[in-house]
Amino acid sequence: MKSPTLDSLTDNLIARWWHRRALRRAHANIDPELWPAAIRALPLLEGLDESALLRLLDLSALFLQDKALELAQGAELSASAGLELALQACLPILNLGLSWYRGWHALILYPDVFVPAREVVGEDGVVWVDHKPRSGEAWQHGPVILSLADVAAGHKRDGYNIVIHELAHKLDMRSGYANGHPPLHAGISDAGWAEDLGSAYADLCRRTQAGRWPKDEFSIDPYGSESPAEFFAVCSEMFFELPHQLRCEYPRVYRRLSAFYRQEPATRLTPVQ
Repeated sequence: MKSPTLDSLTDNLIARWWHRRALRRAHANIDPELWPAAIRALPLLEGLDESALLRLLDLSALFLQDKALELAQGAELSASAGLELALQACLPILNLGLSWYRGWHALILYPDVFVPAREVVGEDGVVWVDHKPRSGEAWQHGPVILSLADVAAGHKRDGYNIVIHELAHKLDMRSGYANGHPPLHAGISDAGWAEDLGSAYADLCRRTQAGRWPKDEFSIDPYGSESPAEFFAVCSEMFFELPHQLRCEYPRVYRRLSAFYRQEPATRLTPVQ
């Protein structure tokens, strides 16, 4: 009988072989000459060291192999734009792994804002049709829906990134539903997370409702006051695009997101003036 140690070694060797095989197949579908331009187009990737950048490329290639990109209403997506989308989508899971996006299989891409026109059941049981235009949506047990016009906003570091926003919802939903409290790693306190993000969310709600908002284009988007789930998604956008501003406004939120995403973007990105 094989010893447990030998079994474990064999399993690891097989797993690594399958992973290398999957990577070869994923990269085979991509023109390698397109990567440099896609990376340069996204300033939120600045400062990544060579090792991190190579991991991000591998994750992005696997993401494109794993997720179907479905075009709707005449949307067009070039190969380079597809890489840019994947790079933005995979930055949050750079140190988490593609398994965090397990359980869903498609991104539906519209050319611009879209109207879901779907029935919604309110808390009072009343059914109504949602006709509100949207730039993105993440379904609990379904796809991510994005406006390509808004995806292109990732070319600027301005705190608005619809790809990261909607993928943050997907990470949040791994706890069962979007509530601003994704499943946390060992060593991260659930109570501490709830306290730090909850107090910041309450502060954002007070400031938004009172109309007291600084005339600073890099402040936290008041849309984050819609719900704890939206607050987590909006802060995730800021964390990866304008980490210094998030750290300044809500330092405890920044530290919690740094522990969750296992990244420290404020140390690699230069502050936006």
